[in-house]
Amino acid sequence: MNVKERTLEVLEKNRGKFISGEELAKEFCVSRNSVWKSIKTLQSEGYNISAVTNKGYSLANNSDIISSQSIQKYISQYPNIFEISVHKIITSTNSVAKELAYQGAKEGTVIISEEQTAGRGRLGRSFFSPSQTGLYMSIILRPTLTASQSLLITTAAAVAVSQAIEKVSGKQAKIKWVNDVYCEEKKVSGILTEASFSLENGGLEFVVLGIGINVKSPKDGFPSDVENIATALFDGEVLTDVRSQLAADVLHNFWHYYLNISDKTFVQEYKDRSFLIGRKINVISGDSMQSATVLEISDDCGLKVKMSDGTVITLSAGEVSIKM
Repeated sequence: MNVKERTLEVLEKNRGKFISGEELAKEFCVSRNSVWKSIKTLQSEGYNISAVTNKGYSLANNSDIISSQSIQKYISQYPNIFEISVHKIITSTNSVAKELAYQGAKEGTVIISEEQTAGRGRLGRSFFSPSQTGLYMSIILRPTLTASQSLLITTAAAVAVSQAIEKVSGKQAKIKWVNDVYCEEKKVSGILTEASFSLENGGLEFVVLGIGINVKSPKDGFPSDVENIATALFDGEVLTDVRSQLAADVLHNFWHYYLNISDKTFVQEYKDRSFLIGRKINVISGDSMQSATVLEISDDCGLKVKMSDGTVITLSAGEVSIKM
């Protein structure tokens, strides 16, 4: 880490407390002027850092800028797993992560952005990603799974996100098969899993797991095409550092399941969180749409449904909508 990154790390761990420039310079083995320059750079990037003569520097408690340092301080169980890169603005965290994965980036590489200009959801849809209101992140994985088992990554992530949301917001989180998380009957999170397959063994070369969470309501509201189905965890001001805490909790929860993903320890909770069981839905396939009733979630996380003609099938992919 450079001087700026190390300075931010110390300030993040001591939010609200003053740390002298002399102390920082001695710890980093650099000049006090180098520390001062790093402070000025951080301030120009939007960090609310106070500088007081004879006291030093202090990062305000109300600062809500996501950084690798602000997230890593909440990750205790897996401190050396994640290599987190945070951007102010990016096209799509999944797109950037895929490029890095093709270049050989290691498992556990995490791309996070304050804003996405081309955020993506499933089936080519866009994901509304305004600045400083959400958490937009992608994780590079290199699992030893077959293509047919790849659905487990999405479902494990849905449980991990649900648990993190409940911890930071206190709201109950439910799952709409296969990849959406809802609070109060509206969508707060979407998950996009993209994979590269090996032609030699049919297994997964890498997976990019993209997660978007609406943390705070956008100043101008949601776009008209999603305003009736989307919501945020918080409507007004939120607790300091909530997005960093949320990111850390998602990473921690997911990694716990991912380490032994074939054991499917998360599946029962995935089933319990589903709000589709027993409901009438539309099964969408291309331009066609058929009515069905949801029977259950299978042990492989497929959606078992009874079609309108009486046939029973299990969906392992595709799109469904709740029938109104």
